[in-house]
Amino acid sequence: MSLSISPDEIVVAEQETTEDERLRERTTRVPARLAVLSRATFVGGIVLTVVLFAVGAWQRRWIADDGLIVLRTVRNLLAGNGPVFNVDERVETNTSTAWTYLVWFFSWLTQARLEYVVLGVALTVSLLAMVFAMLGTARLWGGTTGQLLIPAGALVYIALPPARDYATSGLESGLVICWVGLLWWLMIRWSQAAVVRVPGLLGLVFLAGLAPLIRPEATLIGVLALGMIFLAPMPAFRFGPIALRALIVAVAGIVPVAYQIWRMGYYGLPYPNTAVAKDAGGAKWGQGMKYFWDLVGPYYLWIPLLVLLIAGVVTAVARGVAVRPTWSVAGIRAWLRSPSAVVVMVLGSGLLLTVYAIRVGGDFMHGRMLLTQLFLLLLPVAVVPIRLPVGGLRAFSPRDWSTAVVLVALLGTAGWSVYAAGTTAIKTGTKISSSGIVDERVYYVLNTGKDHPILAEDYLDYPRMRAMVRDIANNPNGGLLLNSPSFTMWYLDPPPQPIPEGGSGHTVYFLNLGMTSMNVPLDVRVIDPMGLAYPLAAHSDRLADGRIGHDKALYPDWVVVDSGMVDIHPWMPWYMDEEWVTQARTAMSCPQTQALMISVRDPLTFDRFKHNLRNALNFAKYRIDRVPKYEIQRCGLVDPFPEPPR
Repeated sequence: MSLSISPDEIVVAEQETTEDERLRERTTRVPARLAVLSRATFVGGIVLTVVLFAVGAWQRRWIADDGLIVLRTVRNLLAGNGPVFNVDERVETNTSTAWTYLVWFFSWLTQARLEYVVLGVALTVSLLAMVFAMLGTARLWGGTTGQLLIPAGALVYIALPPARDYATSGLESGLVICWVGLLWWLMIRWSQAAVVRVPGLLGLVFLAGLAPLIRPEATLIGVLALGMIFLAPMPAFRFGPIALRALIVAVAGIVPVAYQIWRMGYYGLPYPNTAVAKDAGGAKWGQGMKYFWDLVGPYYLWIPLLVLLIAGVVTAVARGVAVRPTWSVAGIRAWLRSPSAVVVMVLGSGLLLTVYAIRVGGDFMHGRMLLTQLFLLLLPVAVVPIRLPVGGLRAFSPRDWSTAVVLVALLGTAGWSVYAAGTTAIKTGTKISSSGIVDERVYYVLNTGKDHPILAEDYLDYPRMRAMVRDIANNPNGGLLLNSPSFTMWYLDPPPQPIPEGGSGHTVYFLNLGMTSMNVPLDVRVIDPMGLAYPLAAHSDRLADGRIGHDKALYPDWVVVDSGMVDIHPWMPWYMDEEWVTQARTAMSCPQTQALMISVRDPLTFDRFKHNLRNALNFAKYRIDRVPKYEIQRCGLVDPFPEPPR
């Protein structure tokens, strides 16, 4: 029996084979095209976000007065005087230890002008923060496979004017969100890894352990992250899980613990002096709510937060991303190494830090002290996913209703971002409202007459700055420069005779530490009534109704005594009372006050280091009354001017 195939059948078979090949080609080509589109969209979104943030921040570039405070410490470090603000006192005037040394390192490396160094470093870490945030969130949503990752929360953050203001302010805001973004990315990677490598895990815990050096409040974030890692199941380790946990504790704590011991011995305090000056443990809930609404209200910030919250929850539920723990010890420990746990950690940190900021009263700088919290809350939706149907738009089904929610959220977020980017929340300019909150950048732009006050000399056009520099130059014998009660001129209280060779040195007593200290030599002592750089003022009692962030104001009578200048008229400024100055001299003889001042002024011997280390907590709690007469009573001293008996 033979088989015969007609020519027509051969043609049909060939056509069918060709069509099958074309179909296979199309089905493989479409996913490949979608993969390219997904990657291009994600990379393009990162580039667009970074470019928009860079342009917006550069248009508003400046260095704040508080940013210049950091540079005074860097100047002393470079000069070999140590991490101090004034060469005769060991005072930690910068809240972020890591920021101080980061700026110092790049200043030493580049030998460039300090203002340009801090401007460049601040902008760089701010932009890196957005990259890390978006990379971490992309991993959270499963990467670019089969979906588009569109910037959402990232655009909300960069649209806010305060976010762009503090990207170049010379303050540590950019470093804090950069650290948070990097920690987020690495935590998500850790939670999704099929196999956790010990070296990578140790790198992660080392980063988390740096939290208190990044900024004291960041300790909460670091502790929560380390707690998750410590309690989660350990990867394989040749010495066992107990040894690995001990190694984790050692790696996470080696730098912050070593610095803490050094800080307590060197500065005589368990935390930066700024926490003492601002009484960071105090409570001003009412003022804190004003500060909170000062950011949320004018920009209608609650709208994008609510919209993105709904979009994030809907997407997580639709894709089964959210994972609840099994209520057993083993189940909870396993859940701790999951993306859901990391999301809970960052959202919980953001909420808790918001409550803390409200409790302490916020800050006087519009928006600044809530930027980290906002960044944390936006991390899980820094980018949001849109599913791509493999078969094209015709393959879209009603089951993909979550995509419609995301699209609506993206449109709403984009519209809000355009609105917020052009909004000015505070319109008072150089006038500080009753809330005490001010748009710091605009305030200094208007007061200096410079669109971009960056260099120290840009601040010479701030009221009284040129007069200060001139008065120092015109009085080589030294003296104490005090601002007049009307804040219009300087009074110089001279040193007593005989004047030593080379003069008695200059002291400037003024609130604006940054611009003052950066426009004078390092041998000019610059101190402030609020106490950021002056321990005596920092340890004075807080004013109940003072302006937030400025609610300490030590009377100048103490400074006349402390600086050793003439304490009688007509040499002493006319508005000061000789009796008050005499009482301040008596008050300063209080043994506890003397011990406090000796702790930062005595030469740093090993015995002094040990004494400071043992007494740092007591020094931190110590407070004086700023009224000399009442301080005499508090300390149990004899008043040189007792009240006559009634």
